[in-house]
Amino acid sequence: MLFYDYTLEMLENYFSQRGENKAKAKILFKTIYRNGLSLDDITELSEKTRKMIDGDFSFELPSEAALQDDGETAKALLKLSDGNMVETVLMRHGYNTGVCVSTQVGCAMGCSFCQSGRLKKKRNLTAGEIVSQVIYMSKRFGDIGHISVMGIGEPLDNFENVKAFMEIAASPYGLSFGGRHITLSTCGVVPYIKRLGEIKCGFNLAVSLHSADNEVRSEIMPVNRRWRIDELIKTVKEYSEKNRQRIAFEYILIDKLNDTAEQAEKLAALVKDMNCFVNLIPYNATDNSQYKRSENADAFFDILKKHGVNAIFRREFGGSIKAACGQLCAECAEYGQ
Repeated sequence: MLFYDYTLEMLENYFSQRGENKAKAKILFKTIYRNGLSLDDITELSEKTRKMIDGDFSFELPSEAALQDDGETAKALLKLSDGNMVETVLMRHGYNTGVCVSTQVGCAMGCSFCQSGRLKKKRNLTAGEIVSQVIYMSKRFGDIGHISVMGIGEPLDNFENVKAFMEIAASPYGLSFGGRHITLSTCGVVPYIKRLGEIKCGFNLAVSLHSADNEVRSEIMPVNRRWRIDELIKTVKEYSEKNRQRIAFEYILIDKLNDTAEQAEKLAALVKDMNCFVNLIPYNATDNSQYKRSENADAFFDILKKHGVNAIFRREFGGSIKAACGQLCAECAEYGQ
């Protein structure tokens, strides 16, 4: 069993089922996650208990298959225990360091502007495989201040494992980030947005919108053919109001497709009465050459501001090493291998 798959509640049950005091779960969690120590360092636990834990659990982290680092962004190709690969990205902000984790091997969403979206989904990552990305990057690069659940895969297509990961990440006995230092991004899997209230850590929610027009959004995001924009916005608005939370809408600007004045007007009308802001993201080149970076970004921004929409241009990270938004693919060829 991979230790990092276990939430605190699951670990308490593990000890109880073996006739041990469940309080030992907090001791073990704090030692491994907060103090970064090993089983041998847990003097509060008997040798018998430590041997039991050592026999039942693996504390193995993924291995580094390759690494690229441009000084501002680092992208690690990590090999999982079954040989599958995922990518994890480290972003060095001026105020802290963030890590962007993957939640699946491949992706089933098929967004045409996204390199990951053109991969076939092989499987979901376990909660522990997501947790281990954070631990690995922390050991490799030092303290991490923010987690973005925005790497390869759709997090809500792996809801139960992502939920467990978020609980471990936010737990004061676990990774101890606190919800406001965790951002989950979804392309709009409506039934699971309705279930997000089950995750009790007050995380930030980002919704990949990329068009306020059903025809355009369905062209670039197949998920929109299943859950149309009106249903998505209704669900997100209900979630925002119920949880008193401001929502981030992510919007990749693609030249002559979703960056026109008409598209900006539709977006403004869609979100202007919501507690939200719009993250405008330049299109990052992938193997799909049909799209180009917008030449109309400033005008698009000005229309949103005219209507009172809170919009910002997201700072770019990792373009030189194909680690930017939409570029992750977890293929060794990207590393010259």
